[in-house]
Amino acid sequence: MLDINFIIQNKEKVKKGTKDKGYNPEVVDRLLKVDETRRQLIADIEKLRAGKNKLSKKDIKKGKKIKETLRRLEPDLKAVEEEFKKLSYQIPNLPAADVLVGKDERDNKEIKKWGKISKFSFKVKPYSELGENLDLIDTKRAGKVSGTRFGYLKNEAVLLELALINYAFEILLKEGFLPLLPPAMISLDSMRDMGYLGDENIGEMYVLDKDKLVLIGTAEQSIGPMHKDEVLDEKDLPKRYLGFSVCFRREAGSYGKDTKGIFRVHQFNKAEMFSFIKPEDDDKEHEYLLSLEEKLMQKLEIPYRVVKMCTGDLGNPAARKYDIEAWFPAEKRYRETHSTSTCTDFQSRRLNIKYRKKDGELAFVHTLNGTAFSERPILAILENYQQKDGSVLVPKVLQKYVNFKKIGPKK
Repeated sequence: MLDINFIIQNKEKVKKGTKDKGYNPEVVDRLLKVDETRRQLIADIEKLRAGKNKLSKKDIKKGKKIKETLRRLEPDLKAVEEEFKKLSYQIPNLPAADVLVGKDERDNKEIKKWGKISKFSFKVKPYSELGENLDLIDTKRAGKVSGTRFGYLKNEAVLLELALINYAFEILLKEGFLPLLPPAMISLDSMRDMGYLGDENIGEMYVLDKDKLVLIGTAEQSIGPMHKDEVLDEKDLPKRYLGFSVCFRREAGSYGKDTKGIFRVHQFNKAEMFSFIKPEDDDKEHEYLLSLEEKLMQKLEIPYRVVKMCTGDLGNPAARKYDIEAWFPAEKRYRETHSTSTCTDFQSRRLNIKYRKKDGELAFVHTLNGTAFSERPILAILENYQQKDGSVLVPKVLQKYVNFKKIGPKK
C-alpha cells in the first residue's frame, strides 16, 4: 500500500498514477475523507482516555460518562479503520517516473532485440505439432483427465524442463541467490498483502474457500510473505531467493487465446527470483534481474526482445516491469517467456517488512521479482531448433544435463 502521508501530500500525483494504471482515481478522495474521520476519532478517543486517567477516584460520575462515550466511539473507530484499510488496498502502486503512459499491451515499448532470427530452408512447424510428432506433449490425454488448458510433458521434454531448472539454479546460486521450495498454497491475507487479491486478479486465481487458501500463480507470491512482520539487518541486504514451484492460473481473461498446445495453461512449473533490498538500490536491482534473465536466454541462443510495460499493463503492485519475449518462428512473432518487476515498498508496507539501518532507523525494504525459467522456453526451443527431418536439436548449454544432443521421432 502507499503511505497515507504521501497520499495526503501528493493527492493529484496519486490520482493521476491510479488513473494511468486503469483504476478509479475517485477512491483516493474517498480514502482521504475516511482518513479525516479516522484521525478525528483517534484524537477524540486519546483525549478521553487521557482525561479518564487524570480523574480521581471521587469523580465516579464523570468517569462513567467518559467510559460510555468511549464504548460508543471505539466500535466506530474500528469500523472506520476497516473502511480505511479496504480503500487503501484499492489504490495501486504508482508507476515509476520512467514508465510510459498507455492503455494496454499495444502501448508497450520495445527497448532491445538480441539474436539473429534463423532462416529455415523448409516449412517450420509449430511447437504443438512438433511436440505431438516427437511424443513430447500430450494435450489429448490431459484433456480426458483434467479438461482444457492442461498437458502432459513427456519423455525428453521432461528432461529438458529439469535441465532448464538445473541450469538456472547453477547460474543463480553462484550469484548468491538462496534456493527455496516454497508453499504452493498461501493464506488469503498473504495474497492480499502481496497485492494480488483485488477484483482484477481474483478471477485468475484458484481460491479454496473452505480452507481460506489460494493456489499461487508464481513463487513470488509465497516468497514475499515469508519475512512478514520482521526487521532485517542492513548488512544482510540484498537478500535474494530463487524459488521453484508449481503454479496455477485460471487464465480467465484469455478465452479463445492459445487454446491449442500448452503455451497458456492452468498448471505449470517455474523458477522465480525474488529480492529484498534497500530503497536506494531499487533501479540497479531491477536492471540486474533483467540482465540475469537475458543471460539465461542468451545461453540458450534463442532470439528475443525486451519490452517495457506501459502504465496500463503494469498490474496492481508493480511500479515498473520488463518482459522478455522469445522468437517463435512458426508464428513469426515474439512471445513472453520472462518478466521482471519492481514493487518498491508497496508489498513490504502491507507485510510490515522493514530493515534496520546502521544508525538504528527503521525503513521499509523494496521487493522485486523476475522469472528464471518457466516451461515456455521449451516451446521456443522446439521451434527454433527444429530440423528438416522433424527432429529437434538440444541447445548446447543444456546437453550436459540431458546427455543427448537431438530429439528424434520415436520408433
